[in-house]
Amino acid sequence: MQLSASQVTVMLPVRDLARAREFYERALALPAGEERHDGKVVYRCGGTEIALFPRPEGTKAEHTAVSFRVDDIGVSIRELEGRGVVFADYDLPGFKTVEHVCVLGSEKAAWFNDPEGNILCLHEDIPTRSG
Repeated sequence: MQLSASQVTVMLPVRDLARAREFYERALALPAGEERHDGKVVYRCGGTEIALFPRPEGTKAEHTAVSFRVDDIGVSIRELEGRGVVFADYDLPGFKTVEHVCVLGSEKAAWFNDPEGNILCLHEDIPTRSG
């Protein structure tokens, strides 16, 4: 068995599947999810799947559940804001966002929640300087 060659599915609990689908398909512009016989709705993103599954109590996560790598975080933020996504801002010691973006070592990142409480992120790799 080689897990490195396996399809990865991120499981996201949702209280209201219709509301979650509206967000993922309208605000995030993911193609229509595939409805499964077990009640899950699955989206394909790059080489990964995101599976929304009904869970009456929703999520309790206090960490990023999914991070989407983008080529230009500023452009991506503006595009998502245009579809109603609200980004979080932070001003903590050693952790501050400017225009929703925090620089973390070799990447820039920006966070937002889906309507179900799952924490999602955009991240852009910062090119390393050579020479």
